[in-house]
Amino acid sequence: MSFTATFKQALWLLISFDTALWEIILLSLWVSLWALLFALIFSLFFATLIALNEFRGKNLLLVLLNAMMGLPPVFIGLLLYIIFSRNGVLGVTHLLYTPTIMIIAQAVLIFPIITALAIEQLQQHYVYYRPLFHNLQLSFFKQSASLLYELRFALMILPVAGLGRGLSEVGAVLIVGGNIQHFTRTMTTSIVLETSRGNISFALALGLILVAIGLILNIIFMLFKQRQKDA
Repeated sequence: MSFTATFKQALWLLISFDTALWEIILLSLWVSLWALLFALIFSLFFATLIALNEFRGKNLLLVLLNAMMGLPPVFIGLLLYIIFSRNGVLGVTHLLYTPTIMIIAQAVLIFPIITALAIEQLQQHYVYYRPLFHNLQLSFFKQSASLLYELRFALMILPVAGLGRGLSEVGAVLIVGGNIQHFTRTMTTSIVLETSRGNISFALALGLILVAIGLILNIIFMLFKQRQKDA
């Protein structure tokens, strides 16, 4: 089949709302959005705690955090598999091969990325706000809340980067989720499977959705970046 014919068939699968295709798309979005939410909550907490305080070992902690950004996803997936397998420490939870463990895997992968980005932004701007906060004698909580609010547009890079990282994940999700049809099959794992099967049009349709989501995320980020300049 020619590329033109494959592309047309992929578009038809999308606009005809093919049940199998959109089931995978919606599951992927559901998993990644929940993973992003949990990662954001923990990331912003730890980022403000690290950025607004000076303590022994801070530089070492930042080095470890940056190193975690480069950890292979398959290694994270393997660790979670060992922990949540039947004989693992958390095997009694029976979360292996469920969407829940996929959310955990993506959250673990997203966490160091958005935490490091948040710390960079917070430390950079805290230098200018610290004298004001000190004069006003604001508590740590009020300092954190004020700084996060002032940087709300700049910090929009966090969900954009996090969601993009989660949606593009293959290795960890494949290991802990098992790529089970109608249950744990995501866009990336489906692309790998359908390509190996020779079902190129189905894989291309999913790839087009991933590209479209990436473009939308970048447009949203650019709009917020422009909003920050105008503010």
